[in-house]
Amino acid sequence: MSNFLKVKNLDVKFSTARGLLHAVKDVSFELNSGESLGIVGESGSGKTVLSRATMGLLTMSTAKKSGSVKLEDVELTELTREELRSKWGTEMAIIFQDPMTALNPVRRIGAQISEGPRVRMGLSKAEAKKHAIELLTLVQIPEPEKAMKKFPSQLSGGMRQRVMIAIALACSPKILFADEPTTALDVTVQAQILSLLTSLRKKLNMAMVLVTHDLGVVAGHTDKIAVMYAGEIVEFAKTEDLFRNVRMPYTEALINSIPRITTKSGTRLPVIDGRLPDPTIPLVGCGFAPRCKYATDKCRTEHPDLVDAGNGHMYRCFFPLKVMN
Repeated sequence: MSNFLKVKNLDVKFSTARGLLHAVKDVSFELNSGESLGIVGESGSGKTVLSRATMGLLTMSTAKKSGSVKLEDVELTELTREELRSKWGTEMAIIFQDPMTALNPVRRIGAQISEGPRVRMGLSKAEAKKHAIELLTLVQIPEPEKAMKKFPSQLSGGMRQRVMIAIALACSPKILFADEPTTALDVTVQAQILSLLTSLRKKLNMAMVLVTHDLGVVAGHTDKIAVMYAGEIVEFAKTEDLFRNVRMPYTEALINSIPRITTKSGTRLPVIDGRLPDPTIPLVGCGFAPRCKYATDKCRTEHPDLVDAGNGHMYRCFFPLKVMN
């Protein structure tokens, strides 16, 4: 596997009526070809902004971005808007959270899937239609020829999400960003969509960035995980290593809040008390300190750096949890 996506010191701020909102703070990570990265954190942690900033989807009139994003050694931050647009769909693609708002409600499914291949790949109308049917078959939509003629409102939530995946894959991207792709779906359909994404990633040798608030979602579908809190990566490790050797108390709290099959019906799940810090106010100390049961005065007054445990397992904590090997 070759390392083809490199994000270094990515920083994103937004000008708001309340002041400068610091959404992503000095984030760095690398992703190999064919690998899957999970970006996990609560709503407001910066994970969606990070994925969109990496793709170059943020409007520069409202967002102030700095740092480096390299895709196959091409510096994306130096490209013009038009040059960047040429890479969307063909090299980078995204699946948004809600297919009902992402899909055009007054256009048939077939037309929406065919548009990318016709514009980006120069396919004829007949070729694009054939390609669309192949894509619908790939994402396991039954009777694809009939589905081509339907409107989004005529499909179930799970089927609409499969259509979104088909649209994202239409021009054979090298990396797919999936932004909370299962949020509005029931548990059974969630599992089907995640399994589908994983099998397609492996089949097409495509890299994937899976953005979610649920650590349980990424457990069996990623090679490595970045845990975000208050715009920062607070823990980063290979998936198996992260679950076996949690170092950051915030990650531990996220894991403890995952529902388990052994939990008795009616039992209240553990919650993380408190809330994320205000992103318009500069952090003093560790951002998680007010909510952390292990916090000391040092945590409240000094900001921890991201340190390496020695095996690529990074964590941002003065008093990391003990390794359980």
